[in-house]
Amino acid sequence: MERRTVSSKYVLMKKGVYNMISERMKPYVNNNSAIRAMFEEGNRLKALYGEDKVFDFSIGNPNVPAPDCVQETIIDLVKNMDPVVLHGYMNNAGFEDVRQSIAESLNRRFGTNFAAKNLIMTVGAASGLNITFKALLDPGDEVIVFAPYFLEYGAYVKNYDGVLVEVSPDTSTFQPNLEEFKSKINEKTKAVIVNNPHNPTGVVYSEDTIKKLATIMEEKEKEVGHPIYLISDEPYRELAYDGVEVPYLTKYYKDTIVGYSYSKSLSLPGERIGYVVIPDELDGSDEVIQAATIANRILGSVNAPSLIQKVVGRCVDAAVNVEYYDRNRKTLYEGLTKLGFECVKPQGAFYLFVKSPIKDEKEFVEAAKKYNILMVAGSSFACPGYVRLSYCVSYESIKNSLPEFEKLAKELF
Repeated sequence: MERRTVSSKYVLMKKGVYNMISERMKPYVNNNSAIRAMFEEGNRLKALYGEDKVFDFSIGNPNVPAPDCVQETIIDLVKNMDPVVLHGYMNNAGFEDVRQSIAESLNRRFGTNFAAKNLIMTVGAASGLNITFKALLDPGDEVIVFAPYFLEYGAYVKNYDGVLVEVSPDTSTFQPNLEEFKSKINEKTKAVIVNNPHNPTGVVYSEDTIKKLATIMEEKEKEVGHPIYLISDEPYRELAYDGVEVPYLTKYYKDTIVGYSYSKSLSLPGERIGYVVIPDELDGSDEVIQAATIANRILGSVNAPSLIQKVVGRCVDAAVNVEYYDRNRKTLYEGLTKLGFECVKPQGAFYLFVKSPIKDEKEFVEAAKKYNILMVAGSSFACPGYVRLSYCVSYESIKNSLPEFEKLAKELF
């Protein structure tokens, strides 16, 4: 019997019918990230035309160096710390001294009352979201997100058989559409994701918006009879301009979980280091902390990288040169709007979300390629009709791109 089963599988494989990969993975393979695809296209064009002739605004890859503190600390740790400890296992939640250092920094900055036990060190913000969803979601649970949004949220929710529910955008401001949000909450709603400062628009959700959001969620928690968790995804927290304050959400809504990454704040995207904050006041806090810590292990991360944990623990109050990004922001925003392109002025992160002058923004993206300008279609963020530009590139690239944008504008307007 077993021999016939193996034989039949072999026949199916020969015919190309047998599935070599899971059905769950097929859509991801067939629709691989448009952002990554554009990044690869940029590398191809640079090889053909030269680095300075291609204007790649496709990917949010920080181009400001990490603060000196990072390199200095790495050297000191490698030279002077016991290597068995430095490179060894620790609690799945991370080194306690590192978590305490971060907790104290947050308390100084935001008037919170966190301790080491409230933090779990993670392999970047993406891992933090995954352990959070693993800890919270049962099959069929709904997670609400405000469009436009980082499309990987959908993949993360689906990993745990959750259902992503989209709230359509208010394209006049790109603040959350709270009326529609209120109507989308029901008994199946388990969590809500906000990203502040926001990718892809660069908008910062105001304190007024957050207060209204919190009020709606508090009312709906009472109505549905169970906690609705607010998940605040904050990799861009430190990138805010013009004196704009980014509200710290645990102060406005008790059932808030914060996910953070040092990819942007310390320019360490490849190191994959971040954390999750689960406050004491969160409903079921102790249980959620325990579940998320175990999720860190059973999802395969085990723990965040040990060396870089110690580095961020010492460099917790260091910062990258935000003025660099600010100059890029002003130059690109002013340059494009003078040419007739429409865009809400970004207050944070390092993105512009530009309205397409063509109904199908993918045609706009293709038209820009003729001038070696690479952008990402808004449909990659569940918001067609717009394109995203990442201005974490050299200032010279932005300046040199503007004449090419002018040619593009003359073609389209």
